[in-house]
Amino acid sequence: MKVEFITKEDLEIFKQEIITEIRRYSPFNRKKDQEIKQWIKSYEVRKLLGISPGTLQNMRINGTIPFKKIGGLMFYRYEDILKMMETE
Repeated sequence: MKVEFITKEDLEIFKQEIITEIRRYSPFNRKKDQEIKQWIKSYEVRKLLGISPGTLQNMRINGTIPFKKIGGLMFYRYEDILKMMETE
């Protein structure tokens, strides 16, 4: 039986590879002559993160994800979502 050790550096490299892959396949990637959305709606955040409405609500309640409520709609800064993904 061969034993392999995973170092902190290995995990950091793996994390960066995952973030790169997520950004590559993100539905919010910029196309030619198209600006990145600055604010996105709840359904877009759920799709991007692959989470349920309840999980998103818990993230709002515990302050994990900043948001703005306008009328009855919740909006999230795309930049905040990316930062959260990088720090998680």
